[in-house]
Amino acid sequence: MSDRSPAIDRERVLKVAKLARLTLRDDEVPVVTEQLARVLAHIAQLSEVNTDGVEPTAQVGVERLPLRPDVPREPLARELVLAQAPETAAFGFVVPSFVEE
Repeated sequence: MSDRSPAIDRERVLKVAKLARLTLRDDEVPVVTEQLARVLAHIAQLSEVNTDGVEPTAQVGVERLPLRPDVPREPLARELVLAQAPETAAFGFVVPSFVEE
């Protein structure tokens, strides 16, 4: 890791996890902290690369994504689809709320 990598500590990791609505166990925090520190160090290293004269690109080597024909077909059976869900109600999927009131 570079000495100039941005500092990341437990508190920042917990703040980012909260903003991302992630729950980290106590034993996961040091692992995630180290992983994020390594990512940030890599980004810091990339920022040192001389890109003078390099044209910006949005995509590399992809002119057009392949498309499949849009052909109507029989839908999957509702029972089969809902059987894959961890929880259902009123003929649909139950999903956790993410907007606090």
